[in-house]
Amino acid sequence: MMKRLVSALCAISAVFVFTACGSGESSSAASEATSAATAAPASETAPADSSLPAEEPEEDDSPYTLNGDFSKGPNKRWHAAAGYSNGNMFNCTWKDENAMFEDGVLKLKIDKLFDDYYTGGEYRTHKNYSYGLYEVSMKPIKNVGVVSSFFTYTGESDGNPWDEIDIEFLGKDTTKVQFNYFTDGKGNHEKLYDLGFDATEEFHTYGFRWAKDSITWYVDGKEVHKATENIPSHPGKIMMNTWNGIGVDQWLGHFDGNTPLTAEYQWARFTAE
Repeated sequence: MMKRLVSALCAISAVFVFTACGSGESSSAASEATSAATAAPASETAPADSSLPAEEPEEDDSPYTLNGDFSKGPNKRWHAAAGYSNGNMFNCTWKDENAMFEDGVLKLKIDKLFDDYYTGGEYRTHKNYSYGLYEVSMKPIKNVGVVSSFFTYTGESDGNPWDEIDIEFLGKDTTKVQFNYFTDGKGNHEKLYDLGFDATEEFHTYGFRWAKDSITWYVDGKEVHKATENIPSHPGKIMMNTWNGIGVDQWLGHFDGNTPLTAEYQWARFTAE
């Protein structure tokens, strides 16, 4: 009992290190909760640890500014979040062990620390990136009450306003994907797009082209949504995460506590424009 209590207190302490969505470190969520709106062999896994050897530099003729090929394992351009929580609607603490390279992909996991307390997975770049094309090949989690994401973010921790561009899968219905963005903390730009397939069944490519005057979202290379008003302007880190929500049942549905849950990412890349 004492050991359980100590573990609980340690975990809860981590939560209060960062309590605001979008402060300190990353956040990816609806703009207003109330508006509802080298790969490791199968038998081995490697933590997504930034202390591990760096990826080889991109080839001179590579078309990509950043090419995160996760079949090659971890590299120093990216790192896993650990030891804190975004608080608010994020009912989990980021844990670096929840970002794993296994079976030739990056797996981001939601797991249970103890009853009603959970850990999530987040993987992010060290550097910030600006205008250009952002793409990811992924399979999200299918489970009510959770989010699997790919996005850019900057905020107070970078000395910037909160700017963010999102691709989010709500686990309650993975035949749809939600697009969103924030400019200086102002959101309310949610767009729920019907994919016509279940995103959990196969890898598909999702992306967005961020320009000074627009954001255009793509699915498998096809333009599906465009925004042209109040576009973010501050470079942000490239991020992916998986998390379970609390107090946002209208948006995500009620999380049933089912764990472990894992989203898979083959690669993520950026082409400056």
